[in-house]
Amino acid sequence: MRGADAALGVTGLAAFLALGEAVPRLGLVGEEHFPPTSRIARALLAEAGDGAFWTALGDTLTGWALGLAVAVGAGVVAGVVLSVVPYLREATASTVEFLRPIPSVALIPLAVLLFGTGLRSVLLLVVYASFWQVLIQTLYGVQDVDPVAEETARSYGLGTWARVRHVLWPTALPYVMTGVRLAAAVALILAVTAELVIGAPGLGARIAVAQTSQAVPEMYALIVVTGLLGLLVNVGARAVERRALAWHPSVRGEVRV
Repeated sequence: MRGADAALGVTGLAAFLALGEAVPRLGLVGEEHFPPTSRIARALLAEAGDGAFWTALGDTLTGWALGLAVAVGAGVVAGVVLSVVPYLREATASTVEFLRPIPSVALIPLAVLLFGTGLRSVLLLVVYASFWQVLIQTLYGVQDVDPVAEETARSYGLGTWARVRHVLWPTALPYVMTGVRLAAAVALILAVTAELVIGAPGLGARIAVAQTSQAVPEMYALIVVTGLLGLLVNVGARAVERRALAWHPSVRGEVRV
């Protein structure tokens, strides 16, 4: 069954690439706006042979990885603290609901004003966008803790840290991993967006340069790279999630199927 699914996926990708080759060749779209797949592939190979491309890729991955790490750590800690400290969740609920809907791109002027067009501006946007994904999922996970298990742990004399470790964390971990997976994708989007808009070093800045210089095949090649990065991030996040939750019934059932 999995072999058939893989074959269908490959067939669909091949059909998509063939369509991308045929549409501009047939004159349905101007090649100056949408070059054929073969031209994009040649531009991609040329980019792969350029050292500046790999430097830009490293800059994008650095901003993504650092921002995601900070967001995950801060989101998990904040979520646990807000949930276990009495009345703190209620006291901060309105603040969280006010700050969470603010689009991260709206902070671009603030990031440029504070940090210019360097890595710190990218980190500000990435951390802000990714933090809420992890925080909200952590709060949901802690809320899902079985009250009977909590009271049983208290009756056996477990302290706060022991209850967090043995009762709260196993329940919240599936939610946390969902938040991490969502945050990984959001972090990549914001990293590329920040580079594209403010000119911070990375793939986004190279896309902007290619667009302004009318290097259309190179622009599409770089866009393909960002798409491949997104695919790898999603696959990697799901692999980490399955490994971290190998003991969980949902993942064990998925593996059996």
